[in-house]
Amino acid sequence: MADDSRWVNLGAYGASGVHGARALGAGIERMVTGIASSPDSKRGISARLNYLTKSPAGRAALADAGISKRALAAWTAGKRSPSAKNRARLDAAYWSLRRERVVSHLKQRLTNGGRGTRIEIDPVDQRGVPLPRRRDVSVRSTTVRPRVWEAAVDAWLDNDLEAMTHVWEEIIMDLDSGWDAYTHVSSVGWAA
Repeated sequence: MADDSRWVNLGAYGASGVHGARALGAGIERMVTGIASSPDSKRGISARLNYLTKSPAGRAALADAGISKRALAAWTAGKRSPSAKNRARLDAAYWSLRRERVVSHLKQRLTNGGRGTRIEIDPVDQRGVPLPRRRDVSVRSTTVRPRVWEAAVDAWLDNDLEAMTHVWEEIIMDLDSGWDAYTHVSSVGWAA
């Protein structure tokens, strides 16, 4: 990998951004939709319980989140409501299972029948940087290959920042010259 020391002190002169791996992960996360009701509302609790108790995988997600069978039985019978701590656990179990269940759909959408998906990379925000210190960095677009998308989705699901960083480096190296200026970005977007 080339020397990206020019960008190592991001923010020293007022530029702002996030590591591209985090921006890519956030973009994948935005593709995951689910229950919109608050996990603190009666409707939200009911919807999450319904989703999680309908399958062995859902019940395993509840157990992994630390929710006992006894508490679950009381909630589903309407005898008790989950505490704030357990509502957070219930929500975490729901989103964990939801993420696992959408992985194949995400991969299918992003690999786009073997064509990959084009992304737009917005460089770091330099509005706070004094003019003499600003760098000429423009918005770039590139098509991410299917095998790279598959690795990105796997890294996102595993919450593996190191693997996502390797994926991001592979993506930006395809930009050829000046790719290291995109180690940190304002955002990454695509229409899939």
